[in-house]
Amino acid sequence: MPLIILALFILVPLAEISVFIAAGNAIGLLPTIATVVVTAIIGTFLLQRQGLSAMARTQEAMAAGRIPVESMMDGVYLLMAGAFLLTPGFITDAVGFLLFVPPFRRWLGHIAFKRFMRGANINVSTSGSSRHTDTFRTGKPDADIYNDGAGPVIDGEFEHMDPGEPNPSTQGKKGDSSSPWRDPGKRQ
Repeated sequence: MPLIILALFILVPLAEISVFIAAGNAIGLLPTIATVVVTAIIGTFLLQRQGLSAMARTQEAMAAGRIPVESMMDGVYLLMAGAFLLTPGFITDAVGFLLFVPPFRRWLGHIAFKRFMRGANINVSTSGSSRHTDTFRTGKPDADIYNDGAGPVIDGEFEHMDPGEPNPSTQGKKGDSSSPWRDPGKRQ
């Protein structure tokens, strides 16, 4: 990964310089510089407009009790678009303007999410206890993400009942006071 970043920091400026020279030869120096300045101004306007829209969608999702993943990712991509557009150059401007296109952002987000989930391990702590942690392994495409092979999966439902309320499923039966599943607040 560091080599890829190093290559980008070397190759992108070299490509930008080449495009600047070609554009300068084709349309002249002042129109080339004016084009770069105009794209930065347009990018700033688009960033403000779409950024405020993404922020409003994030606030709406949070108010509705949903996790605003898509609008937050839009915000990240819009920040990247702004950085590309403020960086002088035609190639970075093209990438920046491409990031302003919502279908492209969704496609890019989908790819990023799949890549993230390929190697992700998600730890979930239940009952407020840090002693009990379940690990969901999502790195294997055919893996059962709810079971890491450590034991059987028990799926069930429960209903909390008040201590004085009779249990319809055990009426007429003698309860087992040694059961670990009985309500600890209720003494038999």
